[in-house]
Amino acid sequence: MKSRLILCILLLGLMFSTIAHAADTIKVGILHSLSGTMAISETSLKDVALMTIDEINAKGGVLGKKLEPVVVDPASNWPLFAEKARELLVKDKVAAVFGCWTSVSRKSVLPVFEELNGLLFYPVQYEGQELSKNVFYTGAAPNQQAIPAVEYLMGKEGGSAKRFVLLGTDYVYPRTTNKILRAFLIKQGIPESDIMEQYTPFGHSDYQTIVSDIKKFAVGKRTAIISTINGDSNVPFYKELANQGVKAQDIPCVAFSVGEEELRGIDTKPLVGHLAAWNYFMSVKNPTNAEFIKSWKEYVKKNNLPGGDKRVTNDPMEATYIGMHMWAQAVAKAGTTDVDKVIDAMAGQEFKAPCGYVITMDKENHHLHKPVMIGEVKGDGQFSIVWQTKAPIRAEPWSPYIPK
Repeated sequence: MKSRLILCILLLGLMFSTIAHAADTIKVGILHSLSGTMAISETSLKDVALMTIDEINAKGGVLGKKLEPVVVDPASNWPLFAEKARELLVKDKVAAVFGCWTSVSRKSVLPVFEELNGLLFYPVQYEGQELSKNVFYTGAAPNQQAIPAVEYLMGKEGGSAKRFVLLGTDYVYPRTTNKILRAFLIKQGIPESDIMEQYTPFGHSDYQTIVSDIKKFAVGKRTAIISTINGDSNVPFYKELANQGVKAQDIPCVAFSVGEEELRGIDTKPLVGHLAAWNYFMSVKNPTNAEFIKSWKEYVKKNNLPGGDKRVTNDPMEATYIGMHMWAQAVAKAGTTDVDKVIDAMAGQEFKAPCGYVITMDKENHHLHKPVMIGEVKGDGQFSIVWQTKAPIRAEPWSPYIPK
């Protein structure tokens, strides 16, 4: 009897110790594909989120508590994103979730966050046409990436393109973005016959015929490719451009989902001059970015991450970094992790970002005011910035080129 009593006391002590430990931390969810076709892009977002949590914790955490990451892998499986999101909110009781890349994964989890009044920070450029109380969009809206990129290509600096190839992965982001771009191009006087639109499934690897068709389509008029290909399909696509001798001076390709990380495993020398449109590049020169890169390199080395000193920073990593710091600032301002109070406190939050600007969260539309940059691929896999806005641009979630 005595031994049972002692055992019960020990178990109660362990239980209260566990509860006390849980109360001493604030859990945050990391919801990114660490396997499957999107792992090439999303793994670094998980890594930089963990780095940011370490950075916040080193400065005392939030509300006197350390942040505790809960990392899950939805494995590039869109229904699994919703399942994992529900687990994070219901089982793990996270205060906020940082995650998703593709719009189909965001669309999958959105009903879960709205039903359970959770908070999602989404760090990737997207097609717009959405505005949820439960989501903060820290990537670009179309007017902060897609439209400026096409305007650049149509202008003298970008080669005065007259014919356009809209090439993307077959899901909501490329199709909706291209719907916006098609309407924009037609409004600019480009005839339907000078717009080629094609889609490939996730994980597609054979671009031989498509690139050949693009070369035929380009005969006779200055042509540009607008690529919304996502995930590991970018590797064979860019290799095929090189194989068929498609050079930037002949048919420039501007990508909206290819940055330093996606180019890391490719011989970029044949791709020199092709373009990407983002709100940040690793090559940006300013003290804040230098410190961001230094912190990233040190984190990679300390944690022996795959790729080692070849690891790079990119736009969605910066968007993750901004979002996590803004959320921490909002929690501190609200004095609580209560979702509704944090949402209110997010309005107007500011953060000095690696892009070189003080970035502001819009007071009304849950989007960041961001600069727009266009970079040319260099032989070392970095980008040379050839054009950028003079100041951050306010996001327009609802495009004026297509109806709501």
